[in-house]
Amino acid sequence: MFIKQLSIFVENKVGRLQTIIDCLSENGVNIRALSIADTTDFGVLRVIVDDDTKARELLRENGVISKVTDVIAVFIDDRTGGLATVLSTVSNAGIGIEYMYAFLGRREGKALMVLKASDEEAAEKVLREAGIPIADPAEI
Repeated sequence: MFIKQLSIFVENKVGRLQTIIDCLSENGVNIRALSIADTTDFGVLRVIVDDDTKARELLRENGVISKVTDVIAVFIDDRTGGLATVLSTVSNAGIGIEYMYAFLGRREGKALMVLKASDEEAAEKVLREAGIPIADPAEI
């Protein structure tokens, strides 16, 4: 099952990230996971929220550019080699990983890893076949 992620383009200006986070927060949008990467002029804030449609509309109304992307979230064992197992499953199937980030999930002893694969459907299939649990949106 795919998770909807927002990629938000953030100017590298003092307070700009705060403005975006405040916009979501003040309108009741809960951020469940996030990652940010920056370049000299802008950053890309990737977030998983409880209501991606509402978040995207709020951002648009406030002049913020965002894009919805399908990603996969998998549960990984919180132990040495847990991540390696997931990555080898995907790479051995010839599927590339464009980016990923991890956060703590709601399952004891598990972390959640969000990944954007070059072929989302193929990645989901090989992960399931390998017995790697995939999170649904309610689990994030």
